[in-house]
Amino acid sequence: MSELDLAAEIKSLRSLFGTIKEVINPTSLQLEVDALRQKASAQDLWDDPENASKVTSALSRSQDKLDLLISVESRINDLEVLIEMANDASDTETKTEAKKELSDLQKLVGQLEIQTLLSGEYDSRAAVITIRSGAGGDDATDFAEMLMRMYVRYCEQKNYPVHVLDVSHAEGAGIKSATFEIDAPYAFGTLSVEAGTHRLVRMSPFNAAGKRQTSFAAVEIVPLVEQTEAIEIPDADIRVDVFRSSGPGGQSVNTTDSAVRITHIPTGTVVSCQNEKSQIQNKQAAMRVLQSRLLEVRRREEEATKKQLAGDVKASWGEQMRSYVLAPYQMVKDLRTEYEENNPQSVFDGGLDGFIAAGIRWRMQTQA
Repeated sequence: MSELDLAAEIKSLRSLFGTIKEVINPTSLQLEVDALRQKASAQDLWDDPENASKVTSALSRSQDKLDLLISVESRINDLEVLIEMANDASDTETKTEAKKELSDLQKLVGQLEIQTLLSGEYDSRAAVITIRSGAGGDDATDFAEMLMRMYVRYCEQKNYPVHVLDVSHAEGAGIKSATFEIDAPYAFGTLSVEAGTHRLVRMSPFNAAGKRQTSFAAVEIVPLVEQTEAIEIPDADIRVDVFRSSGPGGQSVNTTDSAVRITHIPTGTVVSCQNEKSQIQNKQAAMRVLQSRLLEVRRREEEATKKQLAGDVKASWGEQMRSYVLAPYQMVKDLRTEYEENNPQSVFDGGLDGFIAAGIRWRMQTQA
């Protein structure tokens, strides 16, 4: 039986992990954890709930990151021992186990690499995604629904909790818009590179002549605000409308005016929520999304000011960031990073890892 030789792969894995450790600096991270733990143990911590929440959240994030570093390094060391055991015993089952562990570690270290690049102020937050259909009629509303399914499938594969807040169904196929919350660490930093205009080219199923149709959908992604930093919105600045939920028939459609639409008058921002059970819950969820969007507006204004002061004239993200081509050939291509794949169905089934990783690296390069 041939000897299992994964030396080159493990060397590459150790090299990448070593670079990640240099960036994160476990010693510095441990000091940070110790300092936060000391603050968290103070008897008067909860006299100031806002500060207490910030301290405990920061402690949890830092401790999780430190634990992950320690765990990955230990697993890499154990993998080398496992390979030696498999070769000494000529054990096929242990060799298969070693190969699987290597594959799992490569994915894990790859995710760690991406997280080390997510150092923005809001990157560690949960995210709120809004998808809106654009030009293209029924093809565009159908495309918007395809994108919603794509992101939900991606989140399911990552075990990210998804909470749908609002869906506006089109009269024909698909949806006019949808808003959903992804409550997972680094959801915003990870998925924010998906924001922009998406383009679909295909033989239209809604055209009797079967002609090729181009349609568009917009994806907006904002960080979810934390309760301790909610933006104060004066009652005079909002208009609240209630209405009856709409959607496919059945028991899921409310028979009372429980759906809520909030309009932020100064900016014209409109948020709707209809998927909660009561009007109060819908209003609370809608306000949370509105605050998140206003926070993102403020963040962008601050970034624009900084760029202006620094004389930064780099081009911003183009409106059309990705094309999904189903005819006359099969390809999905990101127009910013040039990353592409030739299996659109896999992408629509949630296979976004390659696009997201390329997008995060591209963003870091353009900001450097």
